[in-house]
Amino acid sequence: MEYKDYYKILGVSRSATPEEIKRAYRKLAREFHPDKNKDAGAEARFKEVNEANEVLSDPEKRKAYDALGANWKAGQQFNPPPGWDFGGGAGGFGGGFDTRGFSRGRTRAGAAGAGMGGAGGFSDFFSQLFGGAAGGFGGAGGGFQNFENATPGDTRAKLSINLEDSYEGAQRQISIGERVLNVRVPKGVTSGQTIRLAGQGSQGGDLLLELEFAPHKQFRAEGRDVHVTVNLAPWEAALGGKLPVPTLGGTVELNLPANSRGGQKLRLKGRGLPGATPGDQFVNLQIVQPPAASDADRAVYESMAKHFAGFDPRQN
Repeated sequence: MEYKDYYKILGVSRSATPEEIKRAYRKLAREFHPDKNKDAGAEARFKEVNEANEVLSDPEKRKAYDALGANWKAGQQFNPPPGWDFGGGAGGFGGGFDTRGFSRGRTRAGAAGAGMGGAGGFSDFFSQLFGGAAGGFGGAGGGFQNFENATPGDTRAKLSINLEDSYEGAQRQISIGERVLNVRVPKGVTSGQTIRLAGQGSQGGDLLLELEFAPHKQFRAEGRDVHVTVNLAPWEAALGGKLPVPTLGGTVELNLPANSRGGQKLRLKGRGLPGATPGDQFVNLQIVQPPAASDADRAVYESMAKHFAGFDPRQN
């Protein structure tokens, strides 16, 4: 079998800290996740990244792997040294999971198995070293152990969703070993809530998926409230008027008061995440000054300076 250089796969040095490994893994997992990357080879690369993280994020597995030495090159034929016995066990979670208990609200949802062929198992190299006791968990972005010898109990993991998934409701697929589960994300869920999949955990226990929002290019959520920053030209802030504002439900017009200030917050009631009491959207105003890129531009600013000669921004 071929030796796998897990450090090279994640693009980190052999002295990388756990935080550096976590950052590298998350970046690559987002890049090659099959839900987002449809290029040929992306799924195989995603599995490879998951496997590398499964080893390097686990202190016992990493220690055992490092004991093999740093002189191996990826692709070389490899066999475990005589007497090799990994004593770290196969229990626990891979680096993509957080095993802390959940104390926030839970949302119950159904899950249905959808046949074989999920995110798949690990390589022969991994199996020879660690017993092959892990399978991919693509939906939550990390390694997930098979608990064939575990006692029944709830299994916990994190599931990253988009703000739009909460606003509109969504269906998501996650892979556990060779099982694919369909997960319904209800409208109005918030970060930290848990979806319980009855009977889908270890040995007949439940699978608890703690929801977290993926970073969004425009919006940020706090509970059911949504925050967005909108840029203004100086004359828009001074004169006021109709201001187009993006929301999760589409663009709306906000009545911008005259003499608005940078850093000021305006509220769009009920435009946050849905619920029995919908959240609000808060619009943070940011004034952007046009550059004085030409003589004509400078002349305008000089005229303004003369017109507002009595205005002292450091006193007002």
